[in-house]
Amino acid sequence: MLKRTPLNALHRRLGAKLVDFGGWEMPLHYGSQIEEHHRVRSDAGVFDVSHMLTLDIGGADSRTFLRYALANDVARLERPGRALYSCLLNERGGVLDDLIVYFVGENQYRVVVNAGTAEKDLAWFEALRQCGPRAPDIAPRRDLCMLAVQGPNARERVWEALAETRRAAEALPRFHAAQCGEFFMARTGYTGEDGFELMFPAARAESVWDALMRAGAAHCGLGARDTLRLEAGMNLYGQDMDETVTPAESGLAWTVDLAGEREFVGRQALEHEHPERKLVGLVLLDRGVLRAHQRVVTVHGEGRTTSGGFAPTLGRSIALARVPNAVNVGDTVHAEVRERLLEARVVRPPFVRNGRNLIGPIEEQE
Repeated sequence: MLKRTPLNALHRRLGAKLVDFGGWEMPLHYGSQIEEHHRVRSDAGVFDVSHMLTLDIGGADSRTFLRYALANDVARLERPGRALYSCLLNERGGVLDDLIVYFVGENQYRVVVNAGTAEKDLAWFEALRQCGPRAPDIAPRRDLCMLAVQGPNARERVWEALAETRRAAEALPRFHAAQCGEFFMARTGYTGEDGFELMFPAARAESVWDALMRAGAAHCGLGARDTLRLEAGMNLYGQDMDETVTPAESGLAWTVDLAGEREFVGRQALEHEHPERKLVGLVLLDRGVLRAHQRVVTVHGEGRTTSGGFAPTLGRSIALARVPNAVNVGDTVHAEVRERLLEARVVRPPFVRNGRNLIGPIEEQE
């Protein structure tokens, strides 16, 4: 039996195409994935992301616990409201998950983990918790609904729909969060656009969704969320990274804080790491579509695409690919598409951010 979010019945009434996404019945689209994609880039769209798991971690030892559990250092969160992106690693330095941690207040943190790894992450945290002399409290918040409102007009749509949040959230900087009455509002997202991720009691799910629709936001499914995040050069767990690769092999070395002597899970492995591969962006020059798991041929050896697809904003196919370290931005490589080797240009992600093409013009091959 697939799990369902508090908005499942509403998605059905809206005629969404529902699919199995990591054991959850989720909307792929509501008619046109491409139209939903463009709506987010040009205006504002709403995504049901209640399948993700929110964990509230508190207690006197919470900061010490998270400094050990995460590769990035929560000590950088010097004041309440700040957010931090980090990887959760195993002892070999492999990526168990990527997540965002919010500093809520003294000895209080909120962590949001991916749906497909939620139970594994919770078990990992619990195992680490048992090892500490003063274990923090870990509370899964399955009582919350989570919506992502994304796009250049997202904040205006939220304030029109939820006027009570405007005063507290109007000056909220990016990658910060604030509690506004019943709403935990984070100025974060997974699309390369501005907006909020909202967490609030599940009992209000449909009324909040309807208010956002009346304010002019468009309902969007996970299909558009995937093409948006790919254009933004954002990793998808299970494709672009997993337990078999390290942050450095996944374009995420910047999320690992090796400064100082702080001990954290995976540190010893990373300190002795000499990665031979890295994650790059590819733009297809020939006609075709890049997908995950395609062979990439370079003069320095072979690699493989990890995510790929058609980029609606750019009007061409793009991919993330793990390739030998010697491959450089600007190089021409070949991706195997339907048993044909097609030319692709190596670029530095992101491809699109805030609606802007960041890779410049690239001529298509004849």
